[in-house]
Amino acid sequence: MQLGNGAFALPCDVTDADAVERLASQVEIVLGDAPDVIINNAGVFRVSRLDLMPTTLFDEVVSTNLFGPYHVVSAFVGQLRARGSGHFVSIGSIADRAIFPENGAYAPAKYALRALHEVLREELRGSGIRATLISPGSVDTTMWEGITFGGPARTVPDATVRLAAEDVASAVVYAISQPATVNVDELRLSHS
Repeated sequence: MQLGNGAFALPCDVTDADAVERLASQVEIVLGDAPDVIINNAGVFRVSRLDLMPTTLFDEVVSTNLFGPYHVVSAFVGQLRARGSGHFVSIGSIADRAIFPENGAYAPAKYALRALHEVLREELRGSGIRATLISPGSVDTTMWEGITFGGPARTVPDATVRLAAEDVASAVVYAISQPATVNVDELRLSHS
């Protein structure tokens, strides 16, 4: 992957609150301030029937998909409030409103992420900081690799009916490029 336009990479385990705090400090040193746009996109997708799901699987999915975004918001929101501007974008999922068998970790994490976003949006209203939730349907990424469903009723969506990652990126660009007086609260994306 190539980075351009002054971009830099700082690896971080978003499930580790202390690591995220260290990241926020490093970003402030490099940029001299908090970023203008913060995108919560870390995600883990695993499937299992509830009665067969190891606690470690549930913990991994919830830690990444819910606690990760919480840690990131927590680490940066104070800086954005002090500045009076910024934009949090969280990447949700169709699973934040629609459930299916064997999705007993991912769907609860994404439902909770949607709730976290809605609370954040209300708490930031009038502060100059925007918050957007983008909830796509199936996206053609490596998250689908190795996914198999135990029941005959579910199959992995074929790549031809998945959104391209670029489609989600375009939605992010749309949301963040609106005038500062406009907040795109939520975008739901599906394959046409």
